[in-house]
Amino acid sequence: NGNSIIASASLTLRFTQWIQEAYLKAPNAEAGDAFGESVSISGDTMVVGASEESGNQTTITNGTLVTSNNLQSNSGAAYVFKRTGNIWVNEAYLKAPNAEASDQFGESVSISGDTIVVGAYWEDSNQTTITNGTLLSSNNLATSSGAAYVFKRTDSTWVNEAYLKAPNAGVNDTFGNSVSISNDTIVVGAAGEASNQTTITNGTTASSDNSASFSGAAYVFKRTDSTWTNEAFLKAPNAGASDVFGDIGISINDDTIVVGATREASNQTTITNGTTASLNNSATDSGAAYVFRRNGSIWVNEAYLKAPNAGASDKFGHSASISGDTIVIGAIGEASNQTTITNGTLSSSNNLASNSGAAYVFKRAGSTWINEAFLKAPN
Repeated sequence: NGNSIIASASLTLRFTQWIQEAYLKAPNAEAGDAFGESVSISGDTMVVGASEESGNQTTITNGTLVTSNNLQSNSGAAYVFKRTGNIWVNEAYLKAPNAEASDQFGESVSISGDTIVVGAYWEDSNQTTITNGTLLSSNNLATSSGAAYVFKRTDSTWVNEAYLKAPNAGVNDTFGNSVSISNDTIVVGAAGEASNQTTITNGTTASSDNSASFSGAAYVFKRTDSTWTNEAFLKAPNAGASDVFGDIGISINDDTIVVGATREASNQTTITNGTTASLNNSATDSGAAYVFRRNGSIWVNEAYLKAPNAGASDKFGHSASISGDTIVIGAIGEASNQTTITNGTLSSSNNLASNSGAAYVFKRAGSTWINEAFLKAPN
């Protein structure tokens, strides 16, 4: 019995210590490539975006060889790393099949199992359909409309699976500035989308109105076998100009999506469970996050999340992540000088440490979301 107790204590100590496992660099690393602009991990596979990598390659390299030329400035790239045991190796170098200068492929990345999605928010084609396979548009008729690219692995070989475009792709929509994948569903944010719609469209269409500049939107895509289709067009129920819904903070887990809007401006400090959201604009850039839930193939609004200490310029929603029934939201502009965690519904209201930042944890029971914790760095 004594030996069992000692063994248990040793194991507990071992598994509460974090160590560095690897230092990852691009095999064609150069100044200004912005390797690490985005990262995502699933099991033993990691993908890292480098949105300002400048190679002109338009194919995938499976293995360790990569382009070292700089003929397409800021075309962007993504790198796949695979772990065996505790050893990480290069598995693939991903480029857009229509890679061009300034597309910023790799601005956002996400992986689930054997599928990767990569956003290129400055891609310029005016295509408004999905291309399943490797053929895709090479025109540049809609500046910074944006695109997302899906890659699929079989054994250790990655191939192009789809080229995603918004069904209402327009100039400066920046579709692909955020991406997230869970199993066979992808959500893509477009912070520059400009429609004034305040409802969800389930299906293949999206608003072509442009009366609410940078209100932002998110698009849901679903895979059946190897074919991707449009499933929904998500808008905030209080969508307003310059809210940038879908900018960076976006995440999906199974049938739930959370989307941040860092420049949403209401002064609400409570959660709204249901389909409505505040229309006041008295706290500039306080930020908000919106929860959507799927039932069958129908997406509905589930909640409108605000920080319990929401203040102007907090930018709540700058980052977002969901796992099961828990969401965490980052607020890079939050300004309290607190150095402890608050478990519960309260959070600091002082503003003595400008832009120190905070994170907020929300928990779901059934379909009701509540505040669970207010996280601050101990330093």
